[in-house]
Amino acid sequence: MAALQFVTLPQYTALLLRRTYADLSLPEALMDRADTWLTPTDAVWHAKNTTWEFPSGATLTFGYLEHERDKYRYQGAAFQFIGFDELTQFTESQYSYLFSRLRRLKDSDIPIRMRAASNPGDIGHDWVKARFITPTKHELHESGRFFVPALMEDNPYLDVAAYEYILNKLDPVTRAQLKKGNWDIGLEGGLFKREWFNITETPLQGRTVRAWDLAATEWKEGEDPDWTVGVLMSEHNGHVCICDVQRVRANAGDVELLVKQTAQIDGHNVQIFMEQEPGSSGKGVIDHYARKVLQGYSFYGVPSSGRKDVRARPLSAAAANGLVSVVNGPWAREFINELVAFPT
Repeated sequence: MAALQFVTLPQYTALLLRRTYADLSLPEALMDRADTWLTPTDAVWHAKNTTWEFPSGATLTFGYLEHERDKYRYQGAAFQFIGFDELTQFTESQYSYLFSRLRRLKDSDIPIRMRAASNPGDIGHDWVKARFITPTKHELHESGRFFVPALMEDNPYLDVAAYEYILNKLDPVTRAQLKKGNWDIGLEGGLFKREWFNITETPLQGRTVRAWDLAATEWKEGEDPDWTVGVLMSEHNGHVCICDVQRVRANAGDVELLVKQTAQIDGHNVQIFMEQEPGSSGKGVIDHYARKVLQGYSFYGVPSSGRKDVRARPLSAAAANGLVSVVNGPWAREFINELVAFPT
């Protein structure tokens, strides 16, 4: 409703965002609710641009940021209101970048507003909590941020009994997040706990290797394939440091370019390992990288064997004993999120 507050003003533009287009078009989701509200009015729906245009000329646009680079789709645009639905599904960089799209004309008195709604959990849990939940009320006020908690009991139009019955079917963590808005409980897979990792500003000096796990399928628009990930690790006297993480969803050529450029940055002293999938195709990939991509580097294919959760147990034990540190890079939060959720 906040996005509709100034639609009677001709220069007003608003943007509402979900992570994917499918999320936008779900029943009772943003576009469906707007259709219910606005179809009886004089507003006109432009399906091609997913935009409602009002008699004043004001617009309300629905968008999505499925991939990290999608934030640049809005480069050059100007909005006076931007709203994120389910903020914890977004990355911090996507949220931060959209602030650059909040603009108005010099003589306009339309307020500039960024708003968001969210449940705890998902990939953005940590950064949303750090930005809105952890700070004191005074710190939030000083930064111009506000957090307004709400529970299902606060919605007089919700069938609380029926919804609570459904929530009770969920695991305890998800139930506490959705029912009580609990930001302090985390969804952990059992092998790693968030508090086990020491955050450091300086990489550990020692034997250093980069290990790559290539996605099984190439990235295609509209699909949700695995990530290609390359982790740089150093080790000294039993202590392990996660120094850097490269993640990408891309076609084979772009992945090869990333692997090669990363090797050039890491230097020839860093050994490179790559998981080798079973069969002749896996051998072919390793041979291709050895001859065409990483020629001149210490590169080794490592045949995959056994379950991943079993292979992760030595690192889990090291982390439990305080022997694993993580460099405080822009990738660190999402990396730790994945570990604490592993192997779920």
